Amino acid sequence: MLTFEEKLHIIETFPELQRKDISLGRVNFHFEESVQDKKIVVQNLHPNGNGFVFAGHLPYKQRDKKGLVNIRDYSEAELRELLEQAIAYLSKEPAGIEKEEEAADCEGTWVGRNQQELTLVREDQLWNVYAGSNLEECFESPVEAERYLREEGFRKKR
Repeated sequence: MLTFEEKLHIIETFPELQRKDISLGRVNFHFEESVQDKKIVVQNLHPNGNGFVFAGHLPYKQRDKKGLVNIRDYSEAELRELLEQAIAYLSKEPAGIEKEEEAADCEGTWVGRNQQELTLVREDQLWNVYAGSNLEECFESPVEAERYLREEGFRKKR
């Protein structure tokens, strides 16, 4: 496992990331040139070596609900690759749904393999997935919501 100092050194070799010291000795790194809403690439890097990197480019099952992966046990090569991929992902406009009219097309009922149904609804600034009246997931964009539904085996009901 890399130490906190080793992880800091690796992350600081990426000139496009700006360090932001936060509480309890933790550090965030921001990518201000991001063309997406997400700006924090490294989150809560802790002196104990724990921390998270945004990985919206990875399949939903490989990251947490916020799109982060834990880098506690990453090697130098793995960390560099993850950071490169995160920066590349945040440098591109989201693929797929790009216009408001097209985003509205993904709203509605989605059907799974066993005929279970989920509903995708835009509410305020979020895209929410419901199972009946229960909120299952929240997303900041229709692209993320649609990607999640497709990865989970759901298709838009026509």
